[in-house]
Amino acid sequence: MSSRLPLEQEETLVKQAQQNIEAFRELYNYYFPKIYAYVSYRLGRVQDTEDLVADIFLTAVQKLDQYEWRGSGSFTGWLFRIAHNRVSDFYRHRENKQETLPLAALPDLEADTDHPIDTILQKEKFDHLRRLINTLSPRRQEIITLKFFAGLRNQEIAHLLGLNERTIAAHLCRGLADLQRKYEEALVQFEPRT
Repeated sequence: MSSRLPLEQEETLVKQAQQNIEAFRELYNYYFPKIYAYVSYRLGRVQDTEDLVADIFLTAVQKLDQYEWRGSGSFTGWLFRIAHNRVSDFYRHRENKQETLPLAALPDLEADTDHPIDTILQKEKFDHLRRLINTLSPRRQEIITLKFFAGLRNQEIAHLLGLNERTIAAHLCRGLADLQRKYEEALVQFEPRT
């Protein structure tokens, strides 16, 4: 994921965007890959992801004049709250058949090599990781997705989900431990027997 916007720069960009919508472009360019990664992981379907991400940014632009700057992480939390609510609405209002999202569709997750075998292996690893994460509780799936796919800090996740930072850290710790255990169990299944 790209580096974080300095707090002063984010505040300036938000205030400029509230005065002139053309200034929203920089916020959009910065947050698009993060929102896209979060939504694409939660939905898994490219077309649904593209539609929902467009709707999220449209909502953000329409409600930007109602946003009030509250300091560190507040705009990030506000924007991800819109995304979280739109994903929740999506699942409430529509039957969704999970399709595998091509790895190339996710920002910053493309293979670093041009060799086709390496690309295939990278996609298989990602698909395996997705299946493992999907075995976790919905809360842990959400927290791990926000942390590792959207690149949010624990403080931002806590604010977004209405939990404290220690609860987020505990969910991350337990969730990652569960993932490691499940990964190791999967490896044992594929080890040759002697």
